[in-house]
Amino acid sequence: MSDSTPFVLILYYSRSGATADMARQIAAGVESISGIEARLRTVPSVSTTCEAVDPEIPEEGAVYAVLDDLRQCSGIALGSPTRFGNMAAPLKYFLDNTSSLWMNGALIDKPASAFTSSSSLHGGQESTLLTMLVPLLHHGMVYAGVPYSETALINTQTGGTPYGASHVAGVRSDRPVDEHERTLCVAQGKRLARLALALNQMREGSAS
Repeated sequence: MSDSTPFVLILYYSRSGATADMARQIAAGVESISGIEARLRTVPSVSTTCEAVDPEIPEEGAVYAVLDDLRQCSGIALGSPTRFGNMAAPLKYFLDNTSSLWMNGALIDKPASAFTSSSSLHGGQESTLLTMLVPLLHHGMVYAGVPYSETALINTQTGGTPYGASHVAGVRSDRPVDEHERTLCVAQGKRLARLALALNQMREGSAS
């Protein structure tokens, strides 16, 4: 990854792997657009135990996000499994500690989107995506969902919403991302990348 190339931050928490798989599909969509890259980052789990027990670098998968990832990005895709119709606590905890970015307006006018996975078809996917949208709006970001011009949104029998890509993982959380769900993840990544490039050019133009 070049230091000068704009990037979309794909920031997620994944417990069983489904959200991580979606993140990789969104990253593929981002990187199919010329002139921009994807940066995958995750967040550590949280616990009622006060002592820190997780290593500073995860044993596998994406590394942990830091505030500079958000400060330097040109757009964000936020991903979480559904927890009672809301985002998972680890992602919420990370977002709760972004006040310094809010105070400096670091994310204003950057495009953002969200994606989620649940074990059941009506497991609160849309409410999860809507609650994930709230902190992004507080940061002044421009939200981008999935438009109905994506025919997979109409044809899907499992995941997929206009609020963002989603996946039905099954009761045991072992159902793979299917064709329609994957198509929508890629489409969301492409749309976010195009918007990030366009808005990035506008910000650079107004600053010059």
